[in-house]
Amino acid sequence: MKDDELSCALEALFTVALEPLSIEVMAEVTGADVTAVAETVAAIHYQLQQEGRGFQLLELASGWRMQTNPEVAEVVQRFAQREVSTRLSTAALETLAIVAYRQPVTRAQIATLRGVNVDGVVRLLEQRGYIEIVGVAEGPGQPQLYGTGEVFLDRMGLSSLSQLPQPETLLPDPEEATQLADELTGATSE
Repeated sequence: MKDDELSCALEALFTVALEPLSIEVMAEVTGADVTAVAETVAAIHYQLQQEGRGFQLLELASGWRMQTNPEVAEVVQRFAQREVSTRLSTAALETLAIVAYRQPVTRAQIATLRGVNVDGVVRLLEQRGYIEIVGVAEGPGQPQLYGTGEVFLDRMGLSSLSQLPQPETLLPDPEEATQLADELTGATSE
């Protein structure tokens, strides 16, 4: 396969792939050499960056994925909000956040933090690949320990957990928190 044919084939794969593509999978599908595929992916990645296109290639934990350019995120967000579809419930997102930031964590620890039974939510997240069993805890009953899986990293656009934002950066500063609390108190006392 010639260089321009390989590039064309890889671009087509990126546009239809639902999950990130590894170099090995791309080589297998195209019949090209792994080294040639890696070089071509790097060239496509560089070219998209240089041209400032509306999409880019991103290397994630499990392979390469095409995604929209962050510079046009606001436009894409406006478009996506036209037909909002909730993929994960609030309960699932809360549970996923606990696992992401506290892993490895047991189901009982998650339930204690959330204050509700989490069996169904944990099962759903595990079925969808967002979380997985990463070990067994010491102690009575040796409960299973959960951690995030590759799907979580891929969906979050991360290559590793070290890229998660620190929780304190997600909270309002003390002055803003006080103002919000005053607004809520004022709204409930009226």
